[in-house]
Amino acid sequence: MISFRWVARKIGAAGSFKTLSIAVAYAAVVFAVAAVARPGWASENSQEFRAFVEALWPDAQARRVSRATFDAAFAKVRFDPAVVAHTNAQPEFSKPIWRYLSAAVSPTRIATAKRMAREYSLWLTKAQEVYGVDRSTILGIWGLETDFGGFVGSDNVIQALASLAFVHFRGDYFRDELLDALVILERGDISPSEMKGSWAGAMGQTQFMPSSFIAYAVDFDGAGRRNIWTNVPDAIGSTGNYLKKHGWIVGQPWGFEVVLPKKFAVTIADQTKSSTYAAWLARGVRRAGGRSFPRDGAAILSLPAGLKGPAFLLTHNFDVIKSYNNSTSYAFAVALLGDRAYGGGAIFGRWPVRDRQLNESQVRELQSRLQSLGYDVGEVDGRLGESVRAAVRGWQQQSGVAPDGYVTAELLRRIQK
Repeated sequence: MISFRWVARKIGAAGSFKTLSIAVAYAAVVFAVAAVARPGWASENSQEFRAFVEALWPDAQARRVSRATFDAAFAKVRFDPAVVAHTNAQPEFSKPIWRYLSAAVSPTRIATAKRMAREYSLWLTKAQEVYGVDRSTILGIWGLETDFGGFVGSDNVIQALASLAFVHFRGDYFRDELLDALVILERGDISPSEMKGSWAGAMGQTQFMPSSFIAYAVDFDGAGRRNIWTNVPDAIGSTGNYLKKHGWIVGQPWGFEVVLPKKFAVTIADQTKSSTYAAWLARGVRRAGGRSFPRDGAAILSLPAGLKGPAFLLTHNFDVIKSYNNSTSYAFAVALLGDRAYGGGAIFGRWPVRDRQLNESQVRELQSRLQSLGYDVGEVDGRLGESVRAAVRGWQQQSGVAPDGYVTAELLRRIQK
């Protein structure tokens, strides 16, 4: 029989929440299948899980959590293998950006975003005034995270966090989040039965982890408690506060689409170092749709589908959006959804939808080959993150190819030679 300790060792080796090794994925599947195939399997290990829970008490007590709150929180909590099985799903890192955006910024969601922008105009505008964060970005996050509160998650947050902490997924991260969740219960913002969220413990209409709730949640409507689950003003205000505290620059856009001149000589520096708008204009870069550049500021060039696809200039505020979810596809979806809600148009450029993309095993091969050539790709996990694209840009430059970081089956074929 596979023990919890074996799986804990495998899962504990995972580097981060966004990058997961194949061993973790295998272990997660084993957990899920074993629990289904043998209903008594989980109960055989319940004693070890309960011992883990009880061992949390000294740290919870040190955070001024009462024994009554602790016992109430864990009264009906059991280890949940289905939560562990979720850990290998992250669509914004596995789909081509155009497929991700077509679902995330769909006509239906755009229509809903426009309606929510009107319905909650007072609170969105107030959040923009209080925190200096564009209301469109707050709205975009709300839409991406829970479809404007349509589904905030149905998992018991304490059970989800305890299950992930028990198998030591991502080190002590989920254990710390679990202790923070107990602090929230102690403070009375929510009851244990109402503390629902995602399988990873993200809570409320804009999906705060417990540590983020403690640090950034606000009672925006003055009702007496911070309620991001059913209180829209609190969810809106808390998101504005989060983005402000993460460095949002007032008056700057997240970025915008641009048109590059023919035979534009793209460099790695273009995509890693900010240049002033005046410098971009001097190189023949123009804003798509004929609009003017902002008067002041700086931005980097982003080519999410290489030189074949749409081009964007991105400001520091785009990175602030990524602090919410460190995925370029996610941040684009938030930004574009917010823009569309307030009258912005569709992207002008065309995505290279006919290009052959890599599957997970091919991405692993690409990572391994680049790694063997001396490039830093992070963990070999089959996911196209920023580290992989940076490595691709390095290889392209060394090979005399325009370093746009765009990954295709053709690029892998060339690296295989």
